[in-house]
Amino acid sequence: MAEEIRAEIVANVMNVLVREGDAIGDGDTLVFLESMKMEIPVLAETSGVVTRLAVNEGDVVQEGDLIAVVG
Repeated sequence: MAEEIRAEIVANVMNVLVREGDAIGDGDTLVFLESMKMEIPVLAETSGVVTRLAVNEGDVVQEGDLIAVVG
């Protein structure tokens, strides 16, 4: 079953560490967000393959925006 990873806050996408097709493990960092001068890692909550990456470095995400899908 696919897991949708969504932004929990309004933030800038600082670094994208994965690409579509990458195999990831539970707890791996997918992207770093920046909000109010704090770096916030976005972690995978399950192992799998990144089937969709919905953000690029420099994007601004709103709370609830899709970041990635892990299948």
